[in-house]
Amino acid sequence: MTGKSITVTKGYGRVVVLMGGTSAERVISLKSGQAVLTALLNSGVDAHVLDPKDGLLNGLSGKGYDRAFIVLHGRGGEDGTIQGLLELLRIPYTGSGVLASALAMDKLRSKQLWQGMGLPTPAFAVLRSEADLEPAVERLGLPLMIKPAREGSSIGLTRVDKASDMAAAWKLAHDRDDEVIAEQWIAGREYTVAILGDQALPEILIETPHAFYDYEAKYTADDTRFTCPSDLDQDARDAMKGLALEAFHALGCRGWGRIDLMRDAEGRSWLIEANTVPGMTDHSLVPMAARAAGMSFDDLALAILDGAALEVNLGG
Repeated sequence: MTGKSITVTKGYGRVVVLMGGTSAERVISLKSGQAVLTALLNSGVDAHVLDPKDGLLNGLSGKGYDRAFIVLHGRGGEDGTIQGLLELLRIPYTGSGVLASALAMDKLRSKQLWQGMGLPTPAFAVLRSEADLEPAVERLGLPLMIKPAREGSSIGLTRVDKASDMAAAWKLAHDRDDEVIAEQWIAGREYTVAILGDQALPEILIETPHAFYDYEAKYTADDTRFTCPSDLDQDARDAMKGLALEAFHALGCRGWGRIDLMRDAEGRSWLIEANTVPGMTDHSLVPMAARAAGMSFDDLALAILDGAALEVNLGG
């Protein structure tokens, strides 16, 4: 795929860039939103900013917005709530619809859906209380990953190497979400595949000296390495991108997003999670993949905006 294969429609009208919000990922959303706003303005789009914390409904109603570019990460942005409001206000928006956003944000239910479709995802257990910790270790083995079901940016995640550390890891995750899962640890290399429209962009190999690609490795560390395209052979690359597209469409996602995977020593790829509003700073992974495909950041922003749509026909 190259930048030339994307058809960009001009005449977007009045566009609102939704950024900031109140989730744990607010700081990253503000950075992503500013980058998107700058890109749209550079391209001559009549773009304006709205931060939901300043009053979302009043900020959207009666302002004559023709499209919304959602750059809200985490809860309130990726979980279907803002998508539902925009549907009711009849403002076309970027990215996935209500149901797909909610499913992708919920790591438990996205894994259940993938598992039900026979797609490869690591084994997991639901941790409703501390009584579930010992059975999870017995079933999944160690190490394993403890994570809140509905958080992003690796917030609340812990790799557990000793059974004695399970309770603290569960509490950390439970402080973020009532629903917590334990996930089988896949030893191997971490990859991510960005999706734009119906095409997978070049996959990215992520390497970090940390135990996993945690919040620090994502946003503050200077020793995280990215290789795009990766060093996989063409058949392996095609297979990984095909699996990412299948997982993306299985959740009903549309427009753009990112699928995170692990690849084990035997060369098997495992689906970890889907992201329906990935980071959009000039150092983020989707822009990195787009650059490898020959697309500038400004063109990427326009291509995403070009896909803004409404999902539900309300009649009338």
